[in-house]
Amino acid sequence: MVSHVSLGVRDLRRAVAFYDAVMATLGVARVWSTDEAVGYGPPGGDDELALFLRPSGAGLGAGSGFHLALRAADAAAVDAFWTAALAHGGADEGPPGLRPHYGAEYYAAFVTDPDGHKLEAKRD
Repeated sequence: MVSHVSLGVRDLRRAVAFYDAVMATLGVARVWSTDEAVGYGPPGGDDELALFLRPSGAGLGAGSGFHLALRAADAAAVDAFWTAALAHGGADEGPPGLRPHYGAEYYAAFVTDPDGHKLEAKRD
């Protein structure tokens, strides 16, 4: 249903360092980059995209209601996502664990990236 998501970032280098680390824990790679933007998707892919990053000088857009949930292969990938996010400038919004109020087997972690975008890694 969704082709891609674009996130505005204040500092593209900082965002790339963060997203290179956290997306790798989910099996997602940087598939292209220019001085103006970066794209992430399946390793070896092109625009079969999970995410675009673009510098944004006029505000970052989505606001407090924005939330991007990313698939993780297993609980270990969720744990690694959370650890990498915190190690690369992200903030903890909920450590890895079961979320029974979402479902008996719902295992996820929540962070904000260095620009304040809300991210979740959820075990498939």
